[in-house]
Amino acid sequence: MNQVSTIGLDLAKTVFQVHGVDDAGNVVVRRQLRRGEVLKFFRKLPHCLVGMEACASAHYWGREIAALGHEVRLMPPPRVKAYVKWGKKNDAADAAAIAEAVTRPSMRFVPIKAVEQQSVLMLHRSRKLLVEQRTRLANALRAHLAEFGVISAVGEAGFAAALAVVDNAEDRRLPALARHALAPLAAQWRAATEQIDALDRRIVDWHKGDADSRRLATIPHIGPLIASTLAATIGDPARFTNGRNFAAWLGLVPSQNSTGGKQCLGGITKAGDRYVRQLLVLAAFGTIRRVRKDAGVCPWLAALLKTKAPKEAAIAYANKLARIAWAILAKQTDYQAAAA
Repeated sequence: MNQVSTIGLDLAKTVFQVHGVDDAGNVVVRRQLRRGEVLKFFRKLPHCLVGMEACASAHYWGREIAALGHEVRLMPPPRVKAYVKWGKKNDAADAAAIAEAVTRPSMRFVPIKAVEQQSVLMLHRSRKLLVEQRTRLANALRAHLAEFGVISAVGEAGFAAALAVVDNAEDRRLPALARHALAPLAAQWRAATEQIDALDRRIVDWHKGDADSRRLATIPHIGPLIASTLAATIGDPARFTNGRNFAAWLGLVPSQNSTGGKQCLGGITKAGDRYVRQLLVLAAFGTIRRVRKDAGVCPWLAALLKTKAPKEAAIAYANKLARIAWAILAKQTDYQAAAA
């Protein structure tokens, strides 16, 4: 056991698989651990390199094992899959592949998130879930009312009129039995709206107290929601070589299928954090709507729209925003229009 230098740990809910090798690559330990045995096992080991896939609960275990003095490295699961031998899919094979992958010099690693980072991002994920649920509730209310000939206009005003029909017991267009069915949906929609507003206030409070998030909010068309997400997601900007590398990490660059010296570019790779990429693209589309009314809002984007389709221009502007965000965090400065 004292010869162990590298360990591959396959995470699970209850049963964990350990694969340990020595400096020569010989297997020293191969065993299963119950959840309560994991920290006891690593507490008895000399300091070594521990590899894990960046999956559910990986950041928690990374922090706990690193606190015992071990060097912990998290890896994207798709990059580890290439090291699974003979196409076997079981916990022992996965742990062996992790132990092999973590020692490769070309491997990319995921930094372990701090508790505060995870907490802030959880606010965003909870908000996103509630927004999706609220949208489904609104669509369901509109569709059910349409079955009785009650058609609501597009937008907030139209939906408010639809809610008024559900709330008004004197409105004979909606039968009493149907009103009883739709009243809980309307109540859930209102509850979801209140919860989203409460989460928004929490996010804004955190944004005001974080220097990096406030710097990111100086970028035009970036508010507290996107700024706080970027600040918590990026963490240490030094792990990216430059802004282009960060944009590629977010999947905002074209995919390639090139051979024989001939380049063939496709759609964006969509790698990395989908939520962050989605927010940046939505910000880009919002800017496009404003540019169509006033080109002075963003001359660079206005010029791009003359030669590119709106979707292509939105992706290009989202890429630009990502690179600006990295530069601001790397240089610890506010946005400067001249430099951008």
